[in-house]
Amino acid sequence: MSELSVFDVLGPKMIGPSSSHTAGACRIGKVANKMTKGKIVSAKFFLHGSFSKTYRGHGTDRALVGGLLGFDPDDQRIVYSFDLAREQGVSYEFIETDLGDVHTNSVMIRVENHKGESVYVTGASIGGGNVVITEINGLKIRFTGEYFTLVVPHFDRPGIIAKVTARLASNTVNIAFMRVYRHEKGQEAFMIIESDEIIDQDSIDEIKWIDGVTDAYSINIRH
Repeated sequence: MSELSVFDVLGPKMIGPSSSHTAGACRIGKVANKMTKGKIVSAKFFLHGSFSKTYRGHGTDRALVGGLLGFDPDDQRIVYSFDLAREQGVSYEFIETDLGDVHTNSVMIRVENHKGESVYVTGASIGGGNVVITEINGLKIRFTGEYFTLVVPHFDRPGIIAKVTARLASNTVNIAFMRVYRHEKGQEAFMIIESDEIIDQDSIDEIKWIDGVTDAYSINIRH
């Protein structure tokens, strides 16, 4: 394993030379980690714009892999993320590409678990370590991770949203923002719920049992 070099600690909250190219990249990788059920076995990082040109020199590659392993931006293990991924049996590949009309610091991550199931997450690092997640599994969405965030995949049916929000209210969770996205009427949809309080695992498990809900993920990338 090499010494820190460009990954020297630059402050209490970040490893690496650039908040956009390392801290933000790490947070996008961590969202992909949270969205993947089971053991991660492989990942492909499709790098766009500035990310595709400077990812080696700015440490974006190590930060993305570190986030995929579940590390926070200030975790010194990011320096060794390549070695740690290989030790855990996680293969990875970086692919320079054009994702279209998106932010210059954007990446699409395709993650595969031990069952052969894939998750696609696209996000942008917009400066100062802040990120915007713009797509999950081909569905255009938007959330930042500034709040405690719950992602609820579900079928687009009447009453499901009311049941989920009622369950959160009964557990004294205050919703700050909520958006619902869907592919088509009556098909798969996603609730993105951003709350002032952390949503505990018991509440998440209760939501998973609601008829029409297919899963629920807590994504707390800043907490």
